[in-house]
Amino acid sequence: MYSLTPYIVLFPLIGFLINGLFGKKLNSEKLSGIIGSGTIGISFVFAALIFFNMLGQPSEERSHIVSIFNWIAAGSFSADVAYQVDQLSILMTLVVTGVGFLIHVYSIGYMHGDAGFWRFFSYLNLFIFMMLNLVLANNFLLMFLGWEGVGLCSFLLIGFWHDQKFDTGGYQPGSAMTTDAAKKAFIVNRIGDFGFLIAMFLIFNLFGSLKFDDVFSRASSLAALGDTAIFWVTLLLFLGATGKSAQIPLFIWLPDAMAGPTPVSALIHAATMVTAGVYMVARCSILYALAPATMEIVAVVGAATAFFAATMGLVQNDIKKVLAYSTVSQLGYMFLALGVGSFTAGIFHVMTHAFFKALLFLGAGSVIHALHEQDIQKMGGLKSAMPTTYKTFLIAALAIAGIPPLSGFFSKDEILFRAFSQGSTVLWLVAWVTAGLTAFYMFRLVLLTFEGDLRWSHEKHPHESPKVMTVPLLVLAALSVIGGFIGIPSSLGGENAIERWLEPVFQRAESQLALTQGVSYLTEYVLMALSVVAGVAGIALARRMYLQKDRALIQPKGAFYKLLWNKYYVDEVYDAAIVAPMVKGSEKLLWRGFDVAIIDGIVNGVAKLIGLLSDQLRKIQVGVAQTYALAFVIGIIVVLGILVFR
Repeated sequence: MYSLTPYIVLFPLIGFLINGLFGKKLNSEKLSGIIGSGTIGISFVFAALIFFNMLGQPSEERSHIVSIFNWIAAGSFSADVAYQVDQLSILMTLVVTGVGFLIHVYSIGYMHGDAGFWRFFSYLNLFIFMMLNLVLANNFLLMFLGWEGVGLCSFLLIGFWHDQKFDTGGYQPGSAMTTDAAKKAFIVNRIGDFGFLIAMFLIFNLFGSLKFDDVFSRASSLAALGDTAIFWVTLLLFLGATGKSAQIPLFIWLPDAMAGPTPVSALIHAATMVTAGVYMVARCSILYALAPATMEIVAVVGAATAFFAATMGLVQNDIKKVLAYSTVSQLGYMFLALGVGSFTAGIFHVMTHAFFKALLFLGAGSVIHALHEQDIQKMGGLKSAMPTTYKTFLIAALAIAGIPPLSGFFSKDEILFRAFSQGSTVLWLVAWVTAGLTAFYMFRLVLLTFEGDLRWSHEKHPHESPKVMTVPLLVLAALSVIGGFIGIPSSLGGENAIERWLEPVFQRAESQLALTQGVSYLTEYVLMALSVVAGVAGIALARRMYLQKDRALIQPKGAFYKLLWNKYYVDEVYDAAIVAPMVKGSEKLLWRGFDVAIIDGIVNGVAKLIGLLSDQLRKIQVGVAQTYALAFVIGIIVVLGILVFR
């Protein structure tokens, strides 16, 4: 059954090639959509077959390496194109292909009539292909290939409508080309990718290999707890993760990524790219277990990102940007879990988040498709016109708010519990407050979009989206409802199936960490109750402000509101501290000082010298035959004189 693994990766590549090379000639949306969606669907079926086969095997026999070919062999270094199928990689593969398939199907309706329909599906297929290489790779180099590949695909898809503009937001909003957003994502990610690249050099220097099995098996024996080298390896890897997974200080690209078509946003935020950093840190769990200082940094950065992104989401009016800051915040939760040593909780939240965040973005796309509007202040009262979109969107909002028994409750509550039980009370408090903020801004979004007065033009006639778009919404809504039940904790009478499933992958790291055990059920119940209270309080406050219209609370005022509206001026700080100095330095030092003064000076100086010499030499070219004859005679006399008198 494991022999099916290469085909999981191959089919998206086939879809990319067919649509990319022949899509324009086929000139058929239906055919391009079937090819693009069908190839991902086949990959999902193959992944599911492998998963069910693994269920019937003992846990120690569930990890397999499937080698394809030797990629690089140079001296002591070698790297294969080989895939590692284990409990972690197959779970991620199911998420990538399953949610990715639903987004592909939805895109058939959303992108209907677009001139680049075939090109869009070819890019989506390439995105899935690269992400599958990332999560299935058995070595850091192949993972890095997929890592860079999803960065390339994000560039292509964010800037897909390259001739259009998007609202940059802020207190004094402006507009920029979608290609600017694509370049921003690409460039910011290069910062993180540089960290990943340096980390790979250090890993090979330390362990003599880039294969996961070699590195992780040698880690405990070759590196002592807290070694400086391991600290730098893990910190640099985390730098890569902050870029891909949009954590402080490299989160600035993700909100602008909303410039692309909405299915792209769903794919980036739910099934691909932003989950790459979380997966990579989880895959390297044993290395992080040997670097407690790095784990503290991961936890603090995760908690800080979760809180600050949530505060920025409070005041956003673009329906997609609210969800974008929500993603940044939820990714912070995942890194908080990894930082306190609960790798399973982090991956569990990756899975549940994929369900409800894909649903939220596709629901937002359904609204945009109907209204051709993204400003929630110009919406309202849509629940009667779009009942399916409204109900599924509400389910997703309840899930992300952590309301039981929906999926987000179980995964988020597990993170809060693990943070508290490991003694990180301050981090738990930050995450708990963030849970309340999340519930508030999500229901602000729900109420302003679907409830209350109609604030859209009467010329518009919103209607429910076609079934090709609503069926994926219904499937994702069902997953958002039941997806958390595989992680029911023992305190609630469950067996926590996902914890048992992933235990062999993280066992070595958890043994190294020696995590605190024995927190009473009563404490866990209290923590659960508090998390639910935070969510309910956020929802209640949102209803009071935006449904009951408590104007004293609604009216924006003061410096703090302006600070949030301008996203803490992070982009402005980057511009002032990095972009402007680089531009001015390049202009004055590199261009005027070096290029113009030195390079151009040398080239122009040589030209002037040759010009001066030519001016003098051309004076002997007078065009008079007698003068030339006289010169010849004088030359002959001089030569003869030299020969006679030497």
